[in-house]
Amino acid sequence: MPKLRPYSSGANQSEVRAHNERLMLSVLHQDGAMPGSEMARRTGLSPQTVSVILRKLEHDGLILRGASQKGRVGKPSVPMDINPEGLFSYGIKIGRRSTDLLLTDFRGTVHAQRRLRYPYPQPQEVFGFIERSLSEIQAGLSPVHRLRVCGIGVATPFNLWRWHEEVGAPKASLEAWKELDLVQEIGKFSDLHVFVINDATAACRAEHMFGGSSIWRDCVYFFIASFLGGGVVLNNSVYEGSQGNAGALGPLPSRGTDGREARLLDTASIRVLERRLIQADIDPTVLWQQPQDWSRIQDYADRWLEDTAQALARAALATCAVIDFEAVVIDGAMPADLRTRLVDRVREELPLLDTRGLILPVVQEGRIGANASALGAAAKPLIAQFLLDSHSGFSHPY
Repeated sequence: MPKLRPYSSGANQSEVRAHNERLMLSVLHQDGAMPGSEMARRTGLSPQTVSVILRKLEHDGLILRGASQKGRVGKPSVPMDINPEGLFSYGIKIGRRSTDLLLTDFRGTVHAQRRLRYPYPQPQEVFGFIERSLSEIQAGLSPVHRLRVCGIGVATPFNLWRWHEEVGAPKASLEAWKELDLVQEIGKFSDLHVFVINDATAACRAEHMFGGSSIWRDCVYFFIASFLGGGVVLNNSVYEGSQGNAGALGPLPSRGTDGREARLLDTASIRVLERRLIQADIDPTVLWQQPQDWSRIQDYADRWLEDTAQALARAALATCAVIDFEAVVIDGAMPADLRTRLVDRVREELPLLDTRGLILPVVQEGRIGANASALGAAAKPLIAQFLLDSHSGFSHPY
């Protein structure tokens, strides 16, 4: 039986100072540039404490001083803001169909990216790609930027070895993943701190930290890729759950076009469209090419969109029956115009369902797209080391 965590514990002066630094960075990251006086008001810290911490963060290169704002009564105020190049982080998504690796800055801007496609993931191939990509990107960084890389986040489906049937791989081909420790494997060629996170939860983190869903206190997030996944935001923070698997929406009960019971990931994933293309003797690689253009398969994509919208609407309603979510956020690895149409159709479908006893949520379109899991993985080292997370015992977004 696991030991119960205490409600609270004492903190020494250095821990309090570190907490306050995280708090102020979180406020700036969430709400944008502001003067110290406004930051003191929002955090509840004294103006003197805020001033001391701001000087330290500026000295460390984590924040930038803006232009003095004159023309007001009293002393001119100087807004402070996050320095995008104050921190960098690598994000890796090890997926069922591809591995993506990117380098992002503190504001989520992608500075470099590499991708490896495959029928199914093989450890030797995947880790060889990661090692080469890290070396290539690192070599292109300036000495200053190289020192500001704070870690590596890895997003991957949990129990990857159990998905052999879905990806059409021999069972033995994925067994090697069962015994692998991702932190140890990457540690063989990198001394950066490695953090592992569920791939769909990572996508939710990317949307909440760099997209537009941070306006919602509580929301449920659907990400449609080769397989559907999801995430949960509670009290302005991504909730990972006791085992890191909260928001595993793929196994939700759904219903196929034939009326039979199925899982949501079997009715609302791009894999469904991929299978239909293969049955029609159409090359499905068009689904994964960059930049994305599905105009050649428009008729198939339209039919898939209708089926997916209906399945998502029913799933969204089911999640809102458990938690009173303010919003449902939908994103995916698909062309942006198709994603917009999908969100519009879900908005139309929801009121047609039996919603008695429920309050309909707002349906919002996600902004990140195909990079969501890798970008959310890159956010993990930033959050773990420099920002606050209310579900890790802190009280501010992320």
